Amino acid sequence: MNADKHLKSWQERFELAEAMQPLLGKLYRNQGVEVLMYGKPLLNASTIEIIKAHRLVRRFVGDKLRLRESFPFVEALSKLDVKHCKVDIGKLAVNYWRNHSDASNIDAYMALELASGLGNEADTEPKDVVLYGFGRIGRLLARLLIEKTGRSNKLCLRAIVLRGGRKGDLEKRASLLRRDSVHGPFNGSVEIDEENNAIIANGTYIQVIYANSPDEVDYTQYGINDALVVDNTGIWTNEEGLGMHLKSKGAAKVLLTAPAKGDIKNIVFGVNHNDIKAEDKIISAASCTTNAITPVLKAVNDKYGIENGHVETIHSYTNDQNLIDNYHKADRRGRSAALNMVITSTGAAKAVSKALPEMEGKLTGNAIRVPTPNVSMAILNLNLNSEANKEELNVYLRNSALHSELQHQIDFTESTEIVSSDLVGSRYAGVVDSEATIAEGQRATLYVWYDNEFGYSCQVLSVMEKMLGLHTLSLPNG
Repeated sequence: MNADKHLKSWQERFELAEAMQPLLGKLYRNQGVEVLMYGKPLLNASTIEIIKAHRLVRRFVGDKLRLRESFPFVEALSKLDVKHCKVDIGKLAVNYWRNHSDASNIDAYMALELASGLGNEADTEPKDVVLYGFGRIGRLLARLLIEKTGRSNKLCLRAIVLRGGRKGDLEKRASLLRRDSVHGPFNGSVEIDEENNAIIANGTYIQVIYANSPDEVDYTQYGINDALVVDNTGIWTNEEGLGMHLKSKGAAKVLLTAPAKGDIKNIVFGVNHNDIKAEDKIISAASCTTNAITPVLKAVNDKYGIENGHVETIHSYTNDQNLIDNYHKADRRGRSAALNMVITSTGAAKAVSKALPEMEGKLTGNAIRVPTPNVSMAILNLNLNSEANKEELNVYLRNSALHSELQHQIDFTESTEIVSSDLVGSRYAGVVDSEATIAEGQRATLYVWYDNEFGYSCQVLSVMEKMLGLHTLSLPNG
């Protein structure tokens, strides 16, 4: 009897999740509405992923959100003329059921809560994007851009630029997009057009261009104009080098997916993205570590004030290390990345002040590369200007993750069992591990996980949208 009850409950959830999928797809394709469940995107989610997203609500509100409680809100949303925004259906449903005992007022409630998104027409034409380099970040950016393909999408991936062009190169590049040892298989179809040198992914036609220098491409011959060129190579990091992109016909702006040198703005989305001006031609999205720690540091500094501190980064190995012992120009990086913990330097702590000037001169930093392929951790040892305890600090950071302007940058976990591989695919800049928090008097130590590939790529995507004048409204407000 008890077994039948659980099976019946599971089947009900499964059927509701299946019924939710076409509504979620139509909302995005036709209206540009991306539905979230406490920050977790439901676009292209499987039925199991939708069910699991509902269970995760428990960590924020103390109880899971049932699909029969959220489904009416998706239905109500599908009837509204809400456009070009992100709607957190989980927050809307939880807030409603706290104050109502039946579903009779859902339509009116949704119309009121989403009023600012009604008829929210995007007044910009689709923008061309070129990925210059197709390594770890380039391929993840491609996945993120392709998953949003639709009539409402304003970011159009038009081309990737590569060095080389040897026989078989196109198929190998497509294969690396199709399969990923860390992030799993591509969600969809990837084909190649050898005659025209292109990759077609989920209907997105991506021109593959071979070039040895940023200034030798004529994008206009491929119908690409006023493009944002995203440089993923890390080869050019100053204005002179990155400025070569702007000499190519059809290129209008450049975004570097690495820390920049000189006076180039280093942007951490959520913190200083409003520093991006329409006239800016070259911008840096800073580093994965700077993106992970700066939002948390801002949140803590806003409430407690930070006197000074030290950031220790436990970072997965990267492609600039040797797989086995061999010569490397940098200290220690010549030793096998897969077999050793390697002490190295990081500029992330000092780079924080470029996005958060209040931190100027307050932070030191170091890094240890460890034998994992992805997901890193930053340990923030902070001396505060005011006293804090673990419970109070965690409650504040939890609320920052849920309701503040940093809610899309900061995630929060109370799990006592979470490990690095559990965070693969996290779309947040950083995830506060609340169980590890230490706070006593005016000293605090915070442990912040981050997917140094995917979470960072999500931040880069947000910077891209800002550079191109695209704005996505997040609802509900606060």
